[in-house]
Amino acid sequence: MTQRMNVAKNIPEVYHHFLAVEKILHDSELPASTIDLVKLRASQINGCGYCVDMHSRGMKKAGQSDERLWMVAAWREATVFTPAERAALALTEAATRLPGRETVPDAVWEEASEHYSEKQLALLIAAIAMINAWNRIAVTAQLTPGT
Repeated sequence: MTQRMNVAKNIPEVYHHFLAVEKILHDSELPASTIDLVKLRASQINGCGYCVDMHSRGMKKAGQSDERLWMVAAWREATVFTPAERAALALTEAATRLPGRETVPDAVWEEASEHYSEKQLALLIAAIAMINAWNRIAVTAQLTPGT
């Protein structure tokens, strides 16, 4: 697979604003490890090899255990995630897999609401939206994993 284009080079102003949102998310009260889990899970769902590679490497560098990295794709069966992380992963899946459904199920939302404040939920929604946008850019432009 050959990279089709460098989106950041062609529209640096958009890329700059995407990065500004990422900075807001990472400077927020939402745990960085939760943001990382959200990004990795959405990237797995979207089949974005570039982002799966980048985020799993970043998580490893940040001190995440191999077991936690391996188990993100099967988080429901795993015992290595907190109830709050599990709620964030469920919300990520529901918000990423929207086709064929009218909304994120109430049960998923209610579970997330038990673990996160309203502001943190807003941050989670923004993080999920951002990684889904990044995934679509990377998949469409055919960014090469490991670069």
